[in-house]
Amino acid sequence: MGAVRLLLVEDDDSIAGPLAKGLEREGFAVTRAATGAAALLAAEVEEPDLVLLDLGLPDVDGFEVCRRLRARSAVPVIVVSARGEEIDRVVGLELGADDYVVKPFGLRELVARIRAVHRRAGTAAGDAGPPDLAHDGAGPVRVGELEVDTRTRKVTVSGQPVELTPKEFDLLALLGSDPGAVFTRQQILEEVWDPHWYGPTKTLDVHVASLRKKLGDPGLVETVRGVGLRLRAEA
Repeated sequence: MGAVRLLLVEDDDSIAGPLAKGLEREGFAVTRAATGAAALLAAEVEEPDLVLLDLGLPDVDGFEVCRRLRARSAVPVIVVSARGEEIDRVVGLELGADDYVVKPFGLRELVARIRAVHRRAGTAAGDAGPPDLAHDGAGPVRVGELEVDTRTRKVTVSGQPVELTPKEFDLLALLGSDPGAVFTRQQILEEVWDPHWYGPTKTLDVHVASLRKKLGDPGLVETVRGVGLRLRAEA
């Protein structure tokens, strides 16, 4: 297999140059775009394996670029931004980003995130993946009006489809594999993100917040304080 092709969308030359060189030293093939328009064109022409997207672009807001990318492609998107507020993270994930990295960051952390997202994207596309999440052969899980079908990777609430990112679906599928059972935060990170996860756990909180909002019932995904999370089991 060839090098993983990255599209780096960053308008600041002082950041883009060193970052591109660092990523190339790690074995990635990097194409750079400095504007939202150039990014959308490059994504169509270059067909990258993953997009690193800054939000503060000079022509089009990064959130809008993310929305347009997601509307036309399933290419994984990692938002790389100085905007570290939770609302920005949630909006980015709701628009379809697969992960969110806040500046400043270390190259090692970013490379780990890229590799984890790229692996997960391969799983979602049909590669061999965690059997408990998508290939256990069981029927759909139903909790009240929620239905999670791990075979087709579809989620509905009251019969209406709910669009989830790959990470959100895998998180929900893991919790739905045993409704009512508590999964620890570390267990979730290792199952859904990476078996050797060492980064901050804040990304889990952001995905949970986004998932609760999309499901329309925050109480479906319950926090067990000091332990972890569980999918509410119907009486």
